[in-house]
Amino acid sequence: MKKAYIFPGQGAQFVGMGKDLYDYKENTRNLFEQANELLGFRITDLMFNGSEEDLKQTKVTQPAIFLHSVILAKALDNDFNPQMVAGHSLGEFSALVAAEALSFEDGLQLVAKRANAMQKACEIQPSTMAAILGLDDFTVEDICQRVSDVVVPANYNCPGQLVISGTVAGVDKACTLLLEAGAKRALKLNVGGAFHSPLMETARAELQKAIESVTIKEPICPIYQNIDAKPYTDPQQIKTNLIAQLTGAVRWTQTVEHLLADGATSFLEVGPGNVLQGLVKKVNRQVETASASI
Repeated sequence: MKKAYIFPGQGAQFVGMGKDLYDYKENTRNLFEQANELLGFRITDLMFNGSEEDLKQTKVTQPAIFLHSVILAKALDNDFNPQMVAGHSLGEFSALVAAEALSFEDGLQLVAKRANAMQKACEIQPSTMAAILGLDDFTVEDICQRVSDVVVPANYNCPGQLVISGTVAGVDKACTLLLEAGAKRALKLNVGGAFHSPLMETARAELQKAIESVTIKEPICPIYQNIDAKPYTDPQQIKTNLIAQLTGAVRWTQTVEHLLADGATSFLEVGPGNVLQGLVKKVNRQVETASASI
């Protein structure tokens, strides 16, 4: 029996997140204080007492979710024995730290640089994302290709739920065509820009330098990476895939399918919320899912 440990991405944040971990014991509190120092601002104040608007800022959201996930994994101590890990978008960085491929300090600094680079890329051109519900992947892909403005499949979340990403005009045109093709809904998302699309190229170039400069070791178990949903342990290949992730799609449906095919019998979500458990259940209703807790 294999347990897959999965780590959430942006959108899992909530006001008060991580306060129980901060109060749990001295070493978890020390990690939060170390993060405050490394980031140059007290992110804990925003996590524990900030508003929803505070937490929606990409530069806050991404480090906050990363900290919650990684510190929770460390708080599990001997109960954290992964045989396979995966993370959704940002969660891939959490998974790498939890699997001992990346240090806590390097992971946090990469996430902060990623968040700031993505924020800057969002400001260059108005862009957005939309969740398409009730259509097969092929139809969504085909229609995106037919739109002249930039719009691409970005998050393959589960069967019948694919998020598209691109310019405002491109996403609007695609949504109209997708509804005409039979989509149940086309929901514009409240996000800062077109994540996991070619419009993140400036952020990818900036992050590439940072990723290439850090040490990534062989993880203690395979990490199933977003770019192609396959398992990796080679540090150089992990770096290449991390860099490609910013402009490439998050293939979460395929990741869950590969984890199941490779023997995963249960999934433990490590981090705030339970979004990933819901997505896993939509891939396979029989599989056992749970949230990590201290």
